[in-house]
Amino acid sequence: MFADLLQSSYFALFLIVALGFMLGRIKIKGLSLDVSAVIFIALLFGHFGVVIPKELGNFGLVLFIFTIGIQAGPGFFDSFRSKGKTLILITLLIVSSAALTAVGLKYAFGIDTPSTVGLIAGALTSTPGLAVAIDSTHSPLASIAYGIAYPFGVIGVILFVKLLPRLMRIDLDQEARKLEKERRGEFPELTTCLFRVSNPVVFGRSLAQINARSMTGAVISRLKHQDDISIPTAHAVLHENDYIQAVGSDESLNQLSILVGERLEGELPLADTQEIESLLLTKKDMINKQLGDLNLMKNFGCTVTRVRRSGIDLSPSPDLALKFGDKLTVVGEKEGIQAMARLLGNDTKKLSDTDFFPIALGIVLGVLFGKLNISFSDSLSFSPGLTGGILIVALVLSAVGKTGPVLWSMSGPANQLLRQLGLLLFLAEVGTSAGRTLVATFEESGWLMFGIGAAITLVPMLVAVLAGWFVFKISILDLLGTITGGMTSTPGLAAADSMTDSNIPGVAYATVYPIAMVFLILFIQIIANAVI
Repeated sequence: MFADLLQSSYFALFLIVALGFMLGRIKIKGLSLDVSAVIFIALLFGHFGVVIPKELGNFGLVLFIFTIGIQAGPGFFDSFRSKGKTLILITLLIVSSAALTAVGLKYAFGIDTPSTVGLIAGALTSTPGLAVAIDSTHSPLASIAYGIAYPFGVIGVILFVKLLPRLMRIDLDQEARKLEKERRGEFPELTTCLFRVSNPVVFGRSLAQINARSMTGAVISRLKHQDDISIPTAHAVLHENDYIQAVGSDESLNQLSILVGERLEGELPLADTQEIESLLLTKKDMINKQLGDLNLMKNFGCTVTRVRRSGIDLSPSPDLALKFGDKLTVVGEKEGIQAMARLLGNDTKKLSDTDFFPIALGIVLGVLFGKLNISFSDSLSFSPGLTGGILIVALVLSAVGKTGPVLWSMSGPANQLLRQLGLLLFLAEVGTSAGRTLVATFEESGWLMFGIGAAITLVPMLVAVLAGWFVFKISILDLLGTITGGMTSTPGLAAADSMTDSNIPGVAYATVYPIAMVFLILFIQIIANAVI
């Protein structure tokens, strides 16, 4: 009876997933396989003849790759515009050295191409890389090699990250304190402060005339003249012994003090008709509009004092482009704030809603883009393929954000759910497909491929240390985050995070991970199509 049930694909699929999660939650000295354990259970089931239909695997593949691209898009393109060029260069060294090591050992030991690209994906613990390897080679050998190299890919990165600071005799906590102090200036904390107008230069002049916003960077949110407290417009005139309340960084508030007068403790109260609210931007037609173009003071009598995005408080400069999910702190008259809430949307439910039209359309565009064939010569041509096409289109659409009424984004919970579903379907299908020939392949060349996989894991990390520490002289915390991101190793990042309270490794990881993932996919495709 049980054998008959295993012939039912849906029963076998969910049994593999359930057992995979049970195995993945087992921890040995703090190490667990997590969701990747599903492929090992699937390999075992495949060895005994269980098969999951390939259509289910392909369905899971496109969901997984598209959601990865939608999430990584803004970070990928922002990385090229940020100050992280050094980290990106080290990441390229990591991925390229892994590819070169794999190709060199392929020729040295006579390893076939599908196994080579599978070893690269497994050694760098990259499931998108495995998806591309399978899609490019159409061979189960890629997933078998991935399964052989994967365990050391996980364990090796964790051990390397744990041992590196000890071998280099570096105190991570001391390094963290030093770097946090240096990095505060990038996104300075916004605070509120009270000022008494005591500089004769500004007496009788309006805020527009003294150019307070552009001169200091601070936002003046309230003005007290005699007993009247108001939300000031650009034409509000300052008088001696007026009081103003402003929001900004320490530097901008100090500049405002020089301009208007004495800096005091405390804050101005709100009048009965005024209030402070946090409003969510959830209306599609407001996305990508610049804050200054909305004329909020003129239209609503409101002032935005800060914009919170992805856990960071941004100064509300007029040229700040608004994004879906931004939280604007607004001070103004109650009626004006209510009208402004209608303008922005302020609908928390929309943050969790999932519109399947952009998902379906994005995947269609990705599949079509993947069909393009680019020829470099008579012997070398490159096609993005199913996975590459969907990933590249998702990255671009996510960075664009909105096209007309179509919003190319997804809530965090929805993205996580669809990605997990796609990953589970994909792992179960490729695992059972590869399991049929796993034992024979491992008996023939398994230990050799395990050693090659270990070399592909270790060499890029050593290259990263040599380049990052001795050439570019980056901090050890940035180096740990770059290594784990470049190796696409989330368990490695968890190991780094457990060693320090600083978020610096996580920031570096987030900066380089999209680049590592994209270039790893490109290298795997090039090797699969060009290496004989």
